[in-house]
Amino acid sequence: MSGPFRIGQIVPSSNVTMETEIPAIFRARETIAPERFTFHSSRMRMKQVSKEELAAMDADAERCAAELSDAHVDVLGYACLVAIMSLGHGYHHASEKKLSAVTVDNGAPAPVVTSAGALVNALNVLGARKITLVCPYLRPLTDTVVDYIRHEGVEVSDYTALEIPDNLQVAAHDPRKLIPIAGALDNSDADVIVLSACVQMPSLESIEIAEQTFGKPVLSASIATAHQMMRALGLPAVAPGAGSLLSGRYADA
Repeated sequence: MSGPFRIGQIVPSSNVTMETEIPAIFRARETIAPERFTFHSSRMRMKQVSKEELAAMDADAERCAAELSDAHVDVLGYACLVAIMSLGHGYHHASEKKLSAVTVDNGAPAPVVTSAGALVNALNVLGARKITLVCPYLRPLTDTVVDYIRHEGVEVSDYTALEIPDNLQVAAHDPRKLIPIAGALDNSDADVIVLSACVQMPSLESIEIAEQTFGKPVLSASIATAHQMMRALGLPAVAPGAGSLLSGRYADA
């Protein structure tokens, strides 16, 4: 390919994290690999993290996919995990197929990665049978996320809901506080700790500290999304500073 890869993201209108963490991960990759990237986004309206607002937001995703395909992006990321998981078991498959079809119909076909599907796939790549996780959502939505992951064949042995309904307040949560929050969970039999099961709750700066603290792989939804985007582009999935998944051990998984 001549020129940089174009990374497209469909983001909730109040999301301010995926347009920082995803570029940060790809920029870290640029320090060790020759490929270069540009970043482009389209927004769906959402302010409160409720089932009703999430469903209304998802209905706007096809418009966003069409806008990004106008720019001939090389991959699209759907940057809201709970919106997908709240719409029923396995919905990430239907969403990815639907949004990819939009790009085909627009004459600029591109693969689609949902953060929900990326997290599930990343857990499989890491061989996780049991996990613990931290969610910022209210308890009913957190239970929905846990149920979705369990339906995908991964046991969630312990988890916590931070119960933050306002999406901007989710983004304002201090990522350093996630380590003691995760430490309060029973991680004894967990294969992987999901430090942030939400692409709006920042966690990137704490991932490798958490791995050193807990002595096991630590993952976030944004890191999982970056891994799957790189693989969708046909590139080795590797980036310094982003934990085990992007360490290089799973570059071709």
